[in-house]
Amino acid sequence: MSTNRKAGRENEGRRKRKSSVVRMFLSVFGTFTTIGLLAVAVAVFVLGQISERGPLNAEHRVVIPVGTGTRDIAAMLEKEGVVHSSELFLAALAVDRLRGVRGHLKAGEYAIPQGASIRDVISILRSGKAIVHKVTIPEGFSVVQVLERLRRHPELTGEITIQPEEGSLLPDTYVFQRGETRDSIIRRMQEAQKRLLDELWPKRAADLPFTTRREAIILASIVEKETSVPEERPRVAAVFINRLKKGIRLQSDPTIIYGITKGKPLGRPIRKSEIETKTPWNTYRFKGLPPTPIANPGRDAIAAVLNPAKTDDLYFVADGTGGHVFAATLEEHNRNVRKWRKHMAMRAARLEKEVTGSIPTKEKRKQVNSDTANAGAQEINGKATAEKVPLPRARPER
Repeated sequence: MSTNRKAGRENEGRRKRKSSVVRMFLSVFGTFTTIGLLAVAVAVFVLGQISERGPLNAEHRVVIPVGTGTRDIAAMLEKEGVVHSSELFLAALAVDRLRGVRGHLKAGEYAIPQGASIRDVISILRSGKAIVHKVTIPEGFSVVQVLERLRRHPELTGEITIQPEEGSLLPDTYVFQRGETRDSIIRRMQEAQKRLLDELWPKRAADLPFTTRREAIILASIVEKETSVPEERPRVAAVFINRLKKGIRLQSDPTIIYGITKGKPLGRPIRKSEIETKTPWNTYRFKGLPPTPIANPGRDAIAAVLNPAKTDDLYFVADGTGGHVFAATLEEHNRNVRKWRKHMAMRAARLEKEVTGSIPTKEKRKQVNSDTANAGAQEINGKATAEKVPLPRARPER
């Protein structure tokens, strides 16, 4: 009898324990169900809110600095009036994580359109399609001019701590995002020139009068400063290469200017005394190439020097229309110089007539002729040798 009572008590205990476990399971299940339903409700609410029109009444630019945390970005967007609530912005990101949507917010400068919703803003910041800026370095700029342009660009940051060598930068238009450093642009210009030389150097002509890449850049810098007409660069390069092969002085006016200014604009005509002044760059005073480039040559000038036109030309002079005429002999060159002088005198006469309404006197025409003729564009008498023939200045200094 006692045994039956004991067994009954044990069965009753088991029933109570099972009932307790079931109640606990149901309670936990109910709790999680409630939480799940609540989460779903919150998600539905957030999804509805983040798709609503935002507060911007016009396009607005925001700048997200590198290393900015998510909460700081949310606070910035609320402060600048891009979103109504930073908490709702963070909630939207949390809902995305629950939905398995991934993607970091990327640093940069972004244009947020008028009325953009939180969903639109998140999509823009995740895309990384930031506003890009650009800086254009013209062909023939010296290092001094390049650095000055970079210093004055408002979207670039940081002091310039790199001092590049003259001729080591490739002129081009460089695209960047706000916040990129000036040193970074300089390094990109150096790397761009190296890549270009790696491409062009193996394809160079076989009979060039120089053996190193640096010498090629030196000559290319002279070609760059002598003509701004792309089609003429191979022929101008040929003139200088032919002169180097024959041991004739290059007699390039831009080399005189570089010796005076070290890369800054001269802002006036070259004086006769400066032609006679010895500087390491004055190619009227010595044979061969100067010790350094006189500017940063562009792609076309470098390519022209490595593969010049096949001509016998030794001289060129401005033709008065922006281009040049070339000559292989001294006699032909002197004829071209006389034509150029006549053209300049006639142009000066026309200008004076437009200003004064009168035709200039013979004496004035002589003076104009003298003033407009470059010091290097002297007609050579019969006693002059080819080596002494100055090359007339190709164009105004740029």
